[in-house]
Amino acid sequence: MLKRFFLICSGADLPLLNQCSNGEQNKYVGIGATIFFTAFMAAIAGSYALYTVFDNVYTSIFFGIIWGLLIFNLDRYIVSTMRKKDSFKSEFFQALPRIVLAIIIAVVISKPLELKIFEKEINQVLLEEKNQMTLDNKLQIAQQFDPEIAKTNTEIEQLKNEITTKENEVNALYETYIAEAEGRKGTKLIGKGPVYKEKREKHDQALKDLSDLKATNAAKITEKETRITQLKEQQKTSEENTQPIISNFDGLMARVNALNKLPWLPSFFIFLLFLAIETAPILSKLISSKSEYDYKFEHQESDAITWIKQQNFQKNKHLETDKEITNKVYEDLKNEEEIYNHKQKLARQLFKSQADSILQKQQKLL
Repeated sequence: MLKRFFLICSGADLPLLNQCSNGEQNKYVGIGATIFFTAFMAAIAGSYALYTVFDNVYTSIFFGIIWGLLIFNLDRYIVSTMRKKDSFKSEFFQALPRIVLAIIIAVVISKPLELKIFEKEINQVLLEEKNQMTLDNKLQIAQQFDPEIAKTNTEIEQLKNEITTKENEVNALYETYIAEAEGRKGTKLIGKGPVYKEKREKHDQALKDLSDLKATNAAKITEKETRITQLKEQQKTSEENTQPIISNFDGLMARVNALNKLPWLPSFFIFLLFLAIETAPILSKLISSKSEYDYKFEHQESDAITWIKQQNFQKNKHLETDKEITNKVYEDLKNEEEIYNHKQKLARQLFKSQADSILQKQQKLL
């Protein structure tokens, strides 16, 4: 049962192969097993690759099986269409396109499995990239909000500086009228004279202006601080909205790029392994000598070609003979008087009918 299954996988002619020795059958059992297990590995690799895309087990398994069947069909076709010839050079050029196709298939099969084998290392590379992307993203978002925040903070500092300047002015006026009252400055007279009152009034007015300025600037500062708070909240919201995009940066293409950043030698050896598996059936047929099955298949193919050529030759001869007979028959009929008189009678009737029809049309025009 298993032997027959692998023989079917090999793409060989089963009735013809049953006439061969056990050794010849075992060779094709090995070829069929190689084709089957290559397709099986392709189905696993395809399922994993598609799982990274769809993130759904059942969908990935379904399309992975389709991919495995496609690889199975391609490999089976490649091996079954190879023919052994008497010249190795002609065999090599016959197998060259198939070897190229096998290399392409090996690359496609090995890459998803490499992603699974080196999953931990790839995750580490992706984590570093995500962290860097997060920092870059925060920097880019900050560049959108920082100028306005800095400008608003500068305006707040200016408002505070205005209050400080006014406070210094009020303090200076206070010191002036106190010094006048004590006789240390100004008129040098101790007591609260007219100059003292003038300076005191100027101080009181400045103090009132300071109070008004504090109230006005406090409202402006509160408004600008509220604006800064809003800008920071918008900045945080932008970071939160873009972070899921960065967190989900682990698709198939991202993982392939991360794999390419790892040392190339392990991946190369895995590729060579699948290349050896994929090209094994082709190379085995290429380097093996012409065997019993090849001779019998060539003989059967030659018989079929000879039979088809004979059939075509007989058909062509039959057609040529039929043409000659038909030409001779019509040549003989051309000289018979009876056929001539009959054709003449029919022509005369046709001519009369045409003349009558023309006459009727002319009468209508008149």
